[in-house]
Amino acid sequence: MSLKLSYTLLAPFYDLVAKPAFAAARRESLAQLPTAGGGEILLNGIGTGLDLQYLPPCHHYTALDLTRAMLTRALPRSGNLDISWIQGNSMALPFKSACFDYAVLHLILTVVPDTVLALKEAARVMKPGGSMLILDKFLQPGERAPLRRLLSPLAGSIATRTDVVFEEALAQIPELDVKSDQPALARGWFRRIRLEKR
Repeated sequence: MSLKLSYTLLAPFYDLVAKPAFAAARRESLAQLPTAGGGEILLNGIGTGLDLQYLPPCHHYTALDLTRAMLTRALPRSGNLDISWIQGNSMALPFKSACFDYAVLHLILTVVPDTVLALKEAARVMKPGGSMLILDKFLQPGERAPLRRLLSPLAGSIATRTDVVFEEALAQIPELDVKSDQPALARGWFRRIRLEKR
C-alpha cells in the first residue's frame, strides 16, 4: 500500500490515537519556538493539525503534508495563524534552500520510506543557524529490540516504521548538530530532539 493511500484511509481515525497520546510531548516540543519575532517555520508532515494549537501566533507557518485528506482535516484548526498550506513530499520538499528559520518534524521521520532523505531535505531548506524540532520514536544505537525490528516492515507498509535508529540517519547529515535530546514517551522510545544547522 502506498503511503499516500494509507494516510488517506487513516485520516478519519488518526486523531483517536495521536491526539491524546502525544498532546503533552507536542506542547513541550513546540514550547521551544520563540514567542516573539516573525520567523519562517516549516511544519513538515502537519497531519491533521494537532500541533497547531500549541504554536505562537507571531510567525509565518508553512504546513506540508503528503495527503489532501490530512490537510483538509488540519485546515479548520489553523485559527488566526498566518499559515500557508502545501501538499507535498517530505523527501522532495518544494522549497528553495535556506528559507526557513525552524522546521518542525513531528512523527514524520519514521513514517517516510527514507529517513535520511527526509532529514537531508529538511536541513537543506533551513537557514544556517536554524533549528529543527523532532518528536518521534527511535531505537537507541545497538538496541536489539527484536520485536520492533520484526514488525517494522509490516507496520511501515501501513503507517510507520519501528526500527529507525536516529543516530545512524543523523551521521549522514554533518551540518546538523544535536542541541538537546530528551525522552518523551514509552520509556524513551519516543524522543524530543532539537537540532541546529551550522
